[in-house]
Amino acid sequence: LGPKTIIIPEETDLHQNYPNPFNPSTTIKYDIGLMDGLEQRVSVNVYNILGQHVTTLVNSANQVGQFYVKWDGSDKYGEMLPSGVYFVQLKTGSGVIKNKKMMLIK
Repeated sequence: LGPKTIIIPEETDLHQNYPNPFNPSTTIKYDIGLMDGLEQRVSVNVYNILGQHVTTLVNSANQVGQFYVKWDGSDKYGEMLPSGVYFVQLKTGSGVIKNKKMMLIK
């Protein structure tokens, strides 16, 4: 792979965050695949163990490719969340829904 190599994933996928468990922040990688169309409406949301919406990390139209988003353990109001298990969810306009479990440790 050279400096001009472009990675085009075939399928839309959500990868495990890293590091996990994390403190103070974690990186979430997701792919928007060619099989689902050249452009997708994408949302990446975080939920707590009770299924309550905590924050939205991404809400936009993404073209095919690999993307990264960082989460600092805060909610939609900027308040730091307590230690615990959280879920990240990738949802696309084509109906793909993927979930991963994350652990925040203080």
